[in-house]
Amino acid sequence: MTLIALEDICFSYPGQPPVLDGASLSLSAGQRLSLTGPNGAGKSTLLRILLGLQRPCSGTVTVFGQHRVEEADFHEVRRRVGLVFQDADDQLFCPTVAEDVAFGPLNLGKTRDEALAIVDKVLGDLDLMHLKNRITHKLSGGEKRLVTLATVLAMEPEVLLLDEPTNALDTKNEARLLEILRALPQAILLVSHSPAFRLELAPDELDLRDGKLVPV
Repeated sequence: MTLIALEDICFSYPGQPPVLDGASLSLSAGQRLSLTGPNGAGKSTLLRILLGLQRPCSGTVTVFGQHRVEEADFHEVRRRVGLVFQDADDQLFCPTVAEDVAFGPLNLGKTRDEALAIVDKVLGDLDLMHLKNRITHKLSGGEKRLVTLATVLAMEPEVLLLDEPTNALDTKNEARLLEILRALPQAILLVSHSPAFRLELAPDELDLRDGKLVPV
């Protein structure tokens, strides 16, 4: 079953040459796929287009079997597809870890008790309960990265988009993150500069060069 299909996506920033020039990809249930390519090639832009955070100049975005064009079309997509940002500080904005993890479920209409139960389950699953009441901005870079993943998993997404998830991680935390991600059932679209991490988590690769995606 195809969850995501991008076809002939073209995109350019105002006054700039095209970043994406006919990029296409598909992601099926359970599939793990890596996007590679040099800095500035458009990998993060592609993830934002998939979520409707940026609009392509042309091409079609199909997610969960429906064409997505207008802003309203993407509300469902953002509920069902979780994005782990490249910079954890862009994603964590509540005073404590528990509040950050509860934020998504509360926004989805969960009661406070339901949201707190989800917080305990997700933090427990990720072995992060010791961080539950910590002040978010005082966490280390590696701790913030793992908490960011917890905030996304609390939404129970069907697809995970990971944009440089190993940023700020030491070797121990990178291994822990890999262990967590490999055990998850979700389809994953991964952007990572780490060949070893890509090989372990999402060995199927598409390379983004000159605006197009080609199999590696």
